[in-house]
Amino acid sequence: MDKLRNMRVFARVVEMGSFTNVARQLNSTTGNVSRAVTELEQDLSTRLIQRTTRRLAVTESGQRYYTRCKKILEEVDYADAEAREAISEPRGVLRVHSIPGLGQKHVTTAIIAYRKEHPSVCVELTLTQDMPDLVSDAIDVSIFSAITLPDSANVAQIIGSSRSVLVASADYIARSGAPETLDDLSRHTCVRINTPPYPSDDWILCSASEEFVFTPSDSYFSVNDHEAMSVALRAGAGIGLLSVYSVMEDLRLGSLVRVLPELSTHPRFVYAIYPSRQYLEAKIRTFVEFIKQSVGHSLSEEEDAIGAWSNDKSAKE
Repeated sequence: MDKLRNMRVFARVVEMGSFTNVARQLNSTTGNVSRAVTELEQDLSTRLIQRTTRRLAVTESGQRYYTRCKKILEEVDYADAEAREAISEPRGVLRVHSIPGLGQKHVTTAIIAYRKEHPSVCVELTLTQDMPDLVSDAIDVSIFSAITLPDSANVAQIIGSSRSVLVASADYIARSGAPETLDDLSRHTCVRINTPPYPSDDWILCSASEEFVFTPSDSYFSVNDHEAMSVALRAGAGIGLLSVYSVMEDLRLGSLVRVLPELSTHPRFVYAIYPSRQYLEAKIRTFVEFIKQSVGHSLSEEEDAIGAWSNDKSAKE
């Protein structure tokens, strides 16, 4: 019996809660995963996992054994990584997740620049709106935006912050006029974006001194992607909220203009999230440091620019 291998399989089953998911991740079979756990139980003369046709449940003994296994496996992995210089030298495959708008505008550019400094690292970037399960999805770093994050064992470092602003095409404003108050806005066509950080039902807007809740009433189109939203707004679909990092280039080019420029959403933090601080591999440590500098700098520049946006770029004119 390969006890170390079986311990790894058992730990994965506890974390993922499924023999099938572990088998898929390990490119194995459900039978092989089940046998690994059974061999451990036979060796220990202890039931580690209760199985039924519908679910798995870790026993009290299994939970204690899992805690010990994790520490042992971390030490083994650290010894292996140290021998391969993974702890001191960035190398190997780095799996990165990002929300799409931020990933398209800033993270992709940062990755290309990072690889020029660390050519031994290969980066796999995944763009999705939802926060992944870093362990079960095998993600090393997630770049995510939120006001707050749910409690978890993950490590989260703040990279910067960004907010959303109201924008429309110049053509739409020419046809429909520019709203000067929220009451005016209620008479316009509003295009909604619906993503986890930006639910579409209510728009929480704030000025320098007040907060407002606005519910778009005339909305015939909603979408869960910032780029698709930009296309719709540039085509004259109406007025919508877009994050600053998604809209800045359109504002510079004039393909979109700000509406009610004194209003925006509250800033949302942008985080770099990774599973563990202990035994952090060099590829993760150096990438997070790089992202904090490069993407953080870009976000800060954009916030400064949008805050000082001149009136002749706003929809009022």
